[in-house]
Amino acid sequence: MYDFATLQASFFNIKINTMGKVKNGDKIRVHYHGKLTSGETFDSSAGREPLEFEVGSGMVIKGFDTGVTGMAVGEKKTITIPFDEAYGPKNPEMVIEMPKDRFPKDLEIAIGMPLSMSDQQGQQFEVTIAEIKEDAVLLDANHPLAGQDLVFDLELVEIVGGSPLIIMP
Repeated sequence: MYDFATLQASFFNIKINTMGKVKNGDKIRVHYHGKLTSGETFDSSAGREPLEFEVGSGMVIKGFDTGVTGMAVGEKKTITIPFDEAYGPKNPEMVIEMPKDRFPKDLEIAIGMPLSMSDQQGQQFEVTIAEIKEDAVLLDANHPLAGQDLVFDLELVEIVGGSPLIIMP
């Protein structure tokens, strides 16, 4: 049987051990600045609440999970995520050619323009106009960051919780 002082010490140890470094299963909050290797920003949490997610749950790309693992609250670091741990390579089979006459006559199409399409099952998906030919338009259904290595500046704001590691004295 433990006395009150021993139980207090045990609780203190639990708090210390769950709030150390990020591990799989932890729910964390992180500020980030995502850039391409050219330095061009594609996303940032600046001016917003930090991103909150559970590490290892598949809520973020694999390289992001790996990059935050082992960080301590307040720590800042820059990581580079290769495309195969981000959005994968560009898949040429996801580029489709659509006849121009399938587009509304009053639509001004432009390279880089995002559009929504439906497949045969009625599922919606995003495409981007990749090329405009004389009588057809090439539509790219790849993720916009597919084939890109990504750079993230990270700051771990908080380890919200996770599976506690209980250490008894």
